[in-house]
Amino acid sequence: MKNFEVIFPENKKIDVKFNNFLVKTDQSKKNDGDETAPEPFDLFLSSLGACAGIYAKSFCDARKLSCRGMKLFLSASFKKGKKQMDCIEINLHVDKIFPEKYIKPIIKAMNGCAVKNQLHPDINTQTQVVYLED
Repeated sequence: MKNFEVIFPENKKIDVKFNNFLVKTDQSKKNDGDETAPEPFDLFLSSLGACAGIYAKSFCDARKLSCRGMKLFLSASFKKGKKQMDCIEINLHVDKIFPEKYIKPIIKAMNGCAVKNQLHPDINTQTQVVYLED
């Protein structure tokens, strides 16, 4: 079991200690914070992007595929009038040299992301690969 220590430094700042790491969060000024660090929900979405990204990177490394120019973009939309996510789009942009035969397998790999698999089943996720323009 992992242990996390949550610390309350000041105002709306919340820090989390685990292993040898310290993760700092804050709230936006709109939410009475100081905007000195990301909001916790933004870190959650960032961790989802990082998780899908490491699955894509590991897929490429295992096949000795170049990751040159590769970028992953994640966007989330919310249910109308609610603070609940409706859809998450994960778009991996790859260089034109990326073999087409690996498009479906790398999507499958990214969909295996441990963070993504913790999401509520009502959240629609769309994962796709897009070739970069010249």
